[in-house]
Amino acid sequence: MSLLEVKNLSVTFRQDGQDTPAVRGVSFALERGETVALVGESGSGKSVTALSTVSLLGDAARVSGSVTYDGQQMIGADDALLRKVRGNDISFIFQEPMTSLNPLHRLEKQLSESLALHQGLVGAAARERIIELLTRVGIREPESRLDAYPHQLSGGQRQRVMIAMALANKPDVLIADEPTTALDVTIQAQILELLADLKRSENMGLLFITHDLAIVRRIADKVCVMKDGEIVESGPTARIFDAPQHAYTRKLLAARAVGEPAPIAGDAPEVLRTEGMRVWFPIQKGLLKRTVGHVKAVNDASIGLRAGETLGIVGESGSGKTTLALGIMRLIQSEGGLTFDGEDVRAWSTRKLRRLRRDMQIVFQDPFGSLSPRMTCEQVIAEGLGVHGVAPGRSKHEMVTEVMEEVGLDPAMMHRYPHEFSGGQRQRIAIARAMVLRPKLLVLDEPTSALDMTVQVQIVNLLRDLQVKYGLAYLFISHDLNVVRAMSHRIVVMKDGDIVEYGEAEQVFDAPQTEYARTLLAAALDLAG
Repeated sequence: MSLLEVKNLSVTFRQDGQDTPAVRGVSFALERGETVALVGESGSGKSVTALSTVSLLGDAARVSGSVTYDGQQMIGADDALLRKVRGNDISFIFQEPMTSLNPLHRLEKQLSESLALHQGLVGAAARERIIELLTRVGIREPESRLDAYPHQLSGGQRQRVMIAMALANKPDVLIADEPTTALDVTIQAQILELLADLKRSENMGLLFITHDLAIVRRIADKVCVMKDGEIVESGPTARIFDAPQHAYTRKLLAARAVGEPAPIAGDAPEVLRTEGMRVWFPIQKGLLKRTVGHVKAVNDASIGLRAGETLGIVGESGSGKTTLALGIMRLIQSEGGLTFDGEDVRAWSTRKLRRLRRDMQIVFQDPFGSLSPRMTCEQVIAEGLGVHGVAPGRSKHEMVTEVMEEVGLDPAMMHRYPHEFSGGQRQRIAIARAMVLRPKLLVLDEPTSALDMTVQVQIVNLLRDLQVKYGLAYLFISHDLNVVRAMSHRIVVMKDGDIVEYGEAEQVFDAPQTEYARTLLAAALDLAG
């Protein structure tokens, strides 16, 4: 008898009088000490399958088939059994710990809730167990972290806390739903190694959900490839990777951003230059808020960027990548030289900065979080035109139609809302919102990290095409070094606010000069298998 066995599972969601199938006839088994990976693109049914194991889909879902844990039927089980199993025997780790952790509660309170509910541990006994768990998942000086709030931790630390919460009650099954997607390559490697060690030492079954096949090859014993709610191929990991049978599996394995950006024109003008840029945040204490020190987010950053060029910025979380970009865009206070399009913009007034805002645009990592859910696609894209004005002789509708076609969206969909689009389509909307103003510089802050591999390739190709067509300068921030290499002419490597390496992309990737750059690249190669 398998630890977790799923047989002929089907899930349909009832909405507005219509049934929408999400999972169709899925079957697989998970044994103790084994890792089974569910892989596929967004909407393939991976997460719905996982949530079905302990009936977490809500009243709108109609579930049929069989899910047994340790011989007990989970579909149709009574609330008492489900309460016992959820978080105790079967635990979850989700993709974004910042949304899974309560921002209003300190870590000790959040970790102690599960211990009190399932084990009756409170007070000193609970604290001792919490410290043990945090130590186990690699949190340094855990006693000093008990009073911390989630926002005071890095992304990797928050994910370790989520793993500690999931392990609190020594589960038999751990379901990890995209647990490393938003993390840097070095942190990804640490989290994957931690999960593998915990699985072995605790003899757990690990159900690992991801769209990243490089991770699957590293961690999984068996693979189930899902498409449109069905498992189209399954088997041992080595066989799936070495001899895939289904066309969709071959497509997933081949999906990888490749190639290089178009060469820069010899006479391309310089769009951006910083000289010794510094962003320090004051540390203030006492009643009078006296400055007692500084968080040195960016130190002495000197870079240049020409029209049609991409400067890739890489480094771990907290290295200063995004802070540097925000300083360049004059969205946070900075010191040092800043020249844009040949003009010194350091002392520009708020009114004068409006022109700069039109020429500098930004695309964020999470398009769903950066698009207003109350605005239609057309309203989102046209918002900047309301601030900066419409080109002479043009209408907003005409300009939105044109830019939607450019980014590969059907203008007939402009009256839909963000939730009615896929992740890749939402990122195209975010790019269209920036491009409708015809900027000279586009800051791309992790624009592909939350997307499926096949969609990543589409977005990379789109960005390269737009760059050639309009001579755009890109600041491309990412932890995915494969995508960075496919996009960038030059590379900046940042660590603890400092630029530790800066040069041509080929030179940085093929012959890095610093130990940190070599470590970063080695971690990326290790993940890629």
